[in-house]
Amino acid sequence: MLIQTSSRGLSSSNYHMMMISMAVSINSSHSTLCIPSFFFKNQCPRSFTLPTPFRSLSSSALSSKKLQPVFSALEIGGVRIGKDDVVRDDPTNNVPDSIFSKLGLQLHRRDQHPLGILKNAIYNYFDANYSAKFVKFDDLCPIVSTKANFDDVLVPADHVSRSYNDTYYIDAQTVLRCHTSAHQAELLRRGNTHFLVTGDVYRRDSIDSTHYPVFHQMEGVRVFSPNEWEASGMDATTYAATDLKKCLEGLARHLFGAVEMRWVDTYFPFTNPSFELEIYFQEKWLEVLGCGVMEQEILKRSGNLDKVAWAFGLGLERLAMVLFQIPDIRLFWSSDERFTSQFSKGQLGVKFKAFSKFPPCYKDMSFWISDSFTENNLCEIIRAVAGDLVEEVQLIDNFTNKKGMTSHCYRIAYRSMERSLTDEEINQLQGNVREEVHSKLNVVLR
Repeated sequence: MLIQTSSRGLSSSNYHMMMISMAVSINSSHSTLCIPSFFFKNQCPRSFTLPTPFRSLSSSALSSKKLQPVFSALEIGGVRIGKDDVVRDDPTNNVPDSIFSKLGLQLHRRDQHPLGILKNAIYNYFDANYSAKFVKFDDLCPIVSTKANFDDVLVPADHVSRSYNDTYYIDAQTVLRCHTSAHQAELLRRGNTHFLVTGDVYRRDSIDSTHYPVFHQMEGVRVFSPNEWEASGMDATTYAATDLKKCLEGLARHLFGAVEMRWVDTYFPFTNPSFELEIYFQEKWLEVLGCGVMEQEILKRSGNLDKVAWAFGLGLERLAMVLFQIPDIRLFWSSDERFTSQFSKGQLGVKFKAFSKFPPCYKDMSFWISDSFTENNLCEIIRAVAGDLVEEVQLIDNFTNKKGMTSHCYRIAYRSMERSLTDEEINQLQGNVREEVHSKLNVVLR
């Protein structure tokens, strides 16, 4: 129910919690530990006629250290999904090939991957402290309906997260989930009272060391019946909030040790009251997660009229970057054995050892923008051309002339994590970027 940092103008936690409440950041738009997850739907949309489980890789493939992308099709619940089902020649479709290729990789289900190690460590905490009450879902289909992704978690019709600038739409009624909360309402309707949802989520976003268009979230939900709080002498909301804080303080100690913690009151449209948990770690305050007592409307719609519940959300990459000291979010997708061989099942917090630091190559690009220009669209085009060779895109200058025309200058940093780039390939990439930006963004290059 909480979220990772996004260029949507909200911090990770605010966006994710905002999506539940309205139902992690190693910086706000760029640098403090943040959060994740709306409440997500449990099945792929009917138009795909897919059963609930999402299994695109065999168990042997998932345990492999090598990433195994799918370029033309993948398996979801035994049904083959072709690229045309996700990347379509349709005016409402904005999913590029590069995003389709990430579907099915499921880094969070790889026991020797930092994200899988972190997920399992959180599982261990809940199993040990709640007698295995929490049901775990980590293979739910990332293709969801707009109703599940937005309406079921009370996202207003005019909220910025619904825009094509922010979310990957397959068609007008179907999206790639942008938070794990897309499954929350369905899981509640099915009678689940204690559950954890982990999965890959997708958002159009900026480009830097802590942002990537695909990342991973986990959210937790616990539902209480009247008999659980009536004997305590507390009202339902106070009881749920007290239990929530106790649970998450224990989780923070489990992951980070005996750290100093503080709670910050905040606002999320879908929880009331709402909180953010911060810890003092490595000589700085880090926002770890967002949480709160679930709005009664969500419970009411799911058939839990007399219940109260709490929910939290966290971003696995954001926590893993701190725990494993991984400096660049792109490394999570690397199949280089110099990266993958450093991590082992069950070994939380092994410090990443940099195996190389190849020099960056900077290229600037200036253009007069149009009224329809957005930075997310620019980043999407640059990613489509340069893939993971683009390290950062930064606005370094902008001005408006006397005629009212606005110019932007962006600095693009190209850097491979595995080899030195040649002048020839960088010049070719930059030339291709300029062509695509000019032809697709309706801007005038300078």
